[in-house]
Amino acid sequence: MKRRIVMSMLAGATLLATSFLGAAPARSADVPAEFGTDWHDPITAGPPVTRPSGKSCQVTVAEAQFRDFTPYRGTYTPPKDCGDRWSKVVLRMDGKVKGRQYDRLGYLQVGGVEIFRTSTPEPSPDGIEWSVEKDVTRYSDTLRRGQDVEMLIGNVVNDTYTGVIDVKVTLTFYAGRSAEATDYPAAPRTRPAATPDRVLTLQNGTLTTPRNSERIVAEVYATGSGGGCEEFWYLSAPDPAPYSCKAAGGPYREVQIKVDGRLAGIAAPFPHVWTGGWSNPFLWYVIPGPRAFDVKPIEYDLTPFAGILNDGRPHRVEVSVAGVPEGQSGWSAPVNVLVWQDAKSAHVAGKLTAHRVGDLANSSTYTPGSQHRVDTEGGHRLTVAGYVDTSHGRVTTTVRRSLANDSAHRWTDGENLDALDATWTDEESITVDGRGPARTTRTQRTYTMDGSITIGAGDRLRTVLTLGDRAAVVTTQDGRRTVWSRLDDTYTGDAAWTLNVPRDQRHAVGTTNERYRLYGSGGCYDRSLTTVQGVLTEDRSGC
Repeated sequence: MKRRIVMSMLAGATLLATSFLGAAPARSADVPAEFGTDWHDPITAGPPVTRPSGKSCQVTVAEAQFRDFTPYRGTYTPPKDCGDRWSKVVLRMDGKVKGRQYDRLGYLQVGGVEIFRTSTPEPSPDGIEWSVEKDVTRYSDTLRRGQDVEMLIGNVVNDTYTGVIDVKVTLTFYAGRSAEATDYPAAPRTRPAATPDRVLTLQNGTLTTPRNSERIVAEVYATGSGGGCEEFWYLSAPDPAPYSCKAAGGPYREVQIKVDGRLAGIAAPFPHVWTGGWSNPFLWYVIPGPRAFDVKPIEYDLTPFAGILNDGRPHRVEVSVAGVPEGQSGWSAPVNVLVWQDAKSAHVAGKLTAHRVGDLANSSTYTPGSQHRVDTEGGHRLTVAGYVDTSHGRVTTTVRRSLANDSAHRWTDGENLDALDATWTDEESITVDGRGPARTTRTQRTYTMDGSITIGAGDRLRTVLTLGDRAAVVTTQDGRRTVWSRLDDTYTGDAAWTLNVPRDQRHAVGTTNERYRLYGSGGCYDRSLTTVQGVLTEDRSGC
């Protein structure tokens, strides 16, 4: 099948809030008729990480060239001259690669804590350079001590795939009072100002929290990747549909976390599209899709389970992806656990008071015809509540989460047409009641994917695709809105190239655009980028 051969180009991938300084946009007269052997360095429309003023210290964490699947291993030592209570810590990765190479997935662990998950852009023969920044202040507990470092961007280098991935990662520490980490200037401050007191990892699948934990949040860097069908999970089809990627339950996926076998959190995975995705690397050479250079972790508030977890014994914590065919690999889901402690209590007792799990709805209907079609509707609801008795009184936390997925997948015999129109929603409400008026934070996440691949006369492949990453966050207290923000990150692309010919005969063309808008009580950010044949033709900012 022509399309499956092309899709195999997509092997693995993923990066973070990216800051690039490149050349000014080109004039229309400077845009070539088709892609050449070089193009603009990768760039995203997302906001750069804001940096405080004052003294800073920089530490190199990793410096490596990745040619295979051998991890880089080193050591990290905290800076000496910026104290150990930082106002912000910013990670920066600088990368370069040239030749021919797939997109590749990578991670960075410090002291066993995954602080960064990334993918790479695909290079030009002449070579590209890119930089990625991420606010990692929330991991300050880990960074206050010397640690082992492990980094890997798995790669294959041979006579065909020649690109060696060369990276350097630094941490810049800004001295001062530790503050809540946020990459976005308009993001609501919905958490305590202090960073977590502890950052924990699972030990043999178990978690042992400090007995005085009063707030517990798990974060999971969930990615479907590796070149198999779970890299394109949103396109899988049930039997008896004649499609090359099969899953008995269809494309519905849900990332679940359990505590001692009891469902503790649910979430919709983000439908990442890596930089070789949708059979068309020409879509992504300059502008990646949303989060392709920024793998954000899914967060689960486990505070309702604190009364159970705080008994000093290890508790089993499991993450799984519902909908994955039994025995099929392709998902990675490392877990960090962030803990805030009650300094005035040796033991914070509590109780889980509510645990309501709705039925998991998942229906995929296959309709045969000249265009095969699978229509999917899925969803799930979960409510958990519990209290902790702290030194400042009883605090009750109630978490409600509701997921939904609707998609229509169409294709023809041979998959020369393959199209998907899909929407995922993930709505969450967290209410904290105690020590003053109740505070509720409501988050509505919406992910969209609307695109098609066609292979026409002369093996001409064309991909037209729109991706959306949207979120609305509102915090209310005593019935009044205190903080709010809205995010709309939209990518559109249209690219075509000729299959089964040498590179210099592909005659590839493509136009891509990203507009990133973030506004709310904290301010406004709005930036648009456009490229044509790999040339940046628009870079516009303003609110």
